[in-house]
Amino acid sequence: MQLTSLVKILKKYLLKYWITFWLIWPVVFSLAADDSSFDRQEFARQVKKMAEAALKEEKAYEFLKTLALPGGRLTGSPAAARAVAQATDLMTQLGFDQVRQEPVEVNRWQRGQAEKALVKSQKKGNHSLNICALGNSIGTPSRGLEAEVLEIHSFDELEQFQQAVKGKIVFFNIPMDRTEANPFAAYGRAVPYRTNGASAAARYGAVAVLVRSLTFRLDDFPHTGLMIYDEQIPRIPAAAIATSQAEQLSQWLKEDPHLRVNLKMNSEQCPPVMSANVLGQLTGEEKPEEIILLGAHLDSWDLSPGANDDAAGCAVALEALRLIKEAGWRPKRTIRAVLFMDEEFGGTGGRFYAASASRGSEKHLLAIEQDNGGGPPVGLVLGGGAKIIEKAEKLEGILSQYGINWIRPGGGGVDIGPLIQQGTIAGGVVPETQRYFDFHHSALDQLSSVHPREIELQAIVLAIVSYYFSQEGI
Repeated sequence: MQLTSLVKILKKYLLKYWITFWLIWPVVFSLAADDSSFDRQEFARQVKKMAEAALKEEKAYEFLKTLALPGGRLTGSPAAARAVAQATDLMTQLGFDQVRQEPVEVNRWQRGQAEKALVKSQKKGNHSLNICALGNSIGTPSRGLEAEVLEIHSFDELEQFQQAVKGKIVFFNIPMDRTEANPFAAYGRAVPYRTNGASAAARYGAVAVLVRSLTFRLDDFPHTGLMIYDEQIPRIPAAAIATSQAEQLSQWLKEDPHLRVNLKMNSEQCPPVMSANVLGQLTGEEKPEEIILLGAHLDSWDLSPGANDDAAGCAVALEALRLIKEAGWRPKRTIRAVLFMDEEFGGTGGRFYAASASRGSEKHLLAIEQDNGGGPPVGLVLGGGAKIIEKAEKLEGILSQYGINWIRPGGGGVDIGPLIQQGTIAGGVVPETQRYFDFHHSALDQLSSVHPREIELQAIVLAIVSYYFSQEGI
């Protein structure tokens, strides 16, 4: 065959199939871009039906009341043990698969009798202060502890005045930054004074510390939380002071720099005890070893039932699982609820869960932790990069009906932190949090601070997201 003839034939067929390609490529491309069998229109119809029933029944709030019934569920306490039993019973009643407790050894700290603080001033007279021991703090001698007070506004200032610290009660008066729109960012900048303030002051000879409570509000309720001792420095008592009282004490110190405060605290560290994480799941029909985890922590502080922190998160996780089950959705991958023990005292439950030998055959694809209170959902955060975000964005039309305004990179939490270190992608349904620190770690975190409809909306969103990824994978 002559070369010219061959060229003519090639031109003919190239032109023919080039035209054909340009006619069909949009279809091919769309199929390649969405190779999933997931029918979003049908899913939207099913979601609407599920959500209508959920909002009518508001089961999440019923679960919240059950889980919060034991009261303050301090790690290792009898109340925490009752909560473990009640959570196990509740999961069983809901018909989840493989409901079980996984043992966890936890440290135990107890507050003892209510703390007392008394201002003694020749100029201002005697006045009581509303305080509470910070978690992990030692107590005072039985007769109490009395000393002059030195007000400090930063660690740098503590360094500058180190010569004046010896023998004093250091009063860290650092408010959460009200100019910061993100409450958790403001909290993050102030919390080191609660966590590390005692050892920082003890380094220079302080005998105790008072730490301004971490809340934007001016109220009479002290907010507790974990503090950590530096093992190389002597331990001293540490207490939170209510914000209104912090303001008052600051004013009194201006008028009488030599006023004294008498502290009586009965807190103590106790021997470790056994507790448990509580697990229940909907087992995947095709890939049961691949796990979508819905986590929250069952323990709380002892000043309240911990409705927002984190009975609400536990209730939302259980309700999400129930909604999926009641809707008749059959997940391809396992969706598991884990109620962790000991988040507040350092995340022992999360570490035990991630390290358990029983996890050997499992692959955790996505871990979602709900620990930001019971407010209405406003956003969704997901780690793992742009591909995961793009996949989640296919749900925007559905999720927007239930409060989700944005989907962004992010996600994490104390309990799922060890799983993230193992390569699991983190996520979370983000609620409105402007009022979260009004209640956080205080006597104000009662059932009345959580609205039934708002946590139900959280549960609906969590059910949608977890089921979607159970079908689509990561």
